[in-house]
Amino acid sequence: MIDVIITAGGSSTRFKGKNKLLFEINGKPVIKYSADLFSSLDFVREIIISANKSIINELNELFKNYKKIKIVEGGETRQQSVFNGLKSCNSPDFVIIHDGARPFITKETITKCLNKAFETNAAIAAVRSIDTVKVVDEQGKIINTPDRKTLWNAQTPQIFKYNLIFELHKKYQGENFTDDALLFEKEGLPVYVSESEYSNYKITTLSDVIVNNL
Repeated sequence: MIDVIITAGGSSTRFKGKNKLLFEINGKPVIKYSADLFSSLDFVREIIISANKSIINELNELFKNYKKIKIVEGGETRQQSVFNGLKSCNSPDFVIIHDGARPFITKETITKCLNKAFETNAAIAAVRSIDTVKVVDEQGKIINTPDRKTLWNAQTPQIFKYNLIFELHKKYQGENFTDDALLFEKEGLPVYVSESEYSNYKITTLSDVIVNNL
């Protein structure tokens, strides 16, 4: 059994006064893109949207006719929102965690990442870094330049064996990890990348929509 958690707990403070997940692209709210895709997948049992309480009423209305979707209140951090979603799951074998602000996820990316997670217990969608990355100190001086061949940009979905990620969230609750793979890394547990697409980017500011002509 496979459940999905869609994170929707952010306040969108960088999105000019409107929650970005309700912003419409081609007449469709951002969050509905990923929710519709996951709803269409036969192997997904339940979708839990862990949402900012300010938009729960709107989400309840938006998804009132969706049989697979359950909406719960998120937390003050992404980690808390994911943990609230995990606690609302009914013991699936694997859980798919996805950012609601990544509307252009594809079935192919999900399936490839899921197959990798089946093999390894933990896999995340990621793309190879196309930029040269500099490590700098607090004064802005460059310390070193990592080999770009070893660098990947993490995305979602991030897919884990449920009992493993749930136990790690219980252990590290109250922390503020920026993605779920970091909990595995903290414990020295392996996480593998599954190559994704550059189109699976996260909408953060209004310029992300404007620049991409959406």
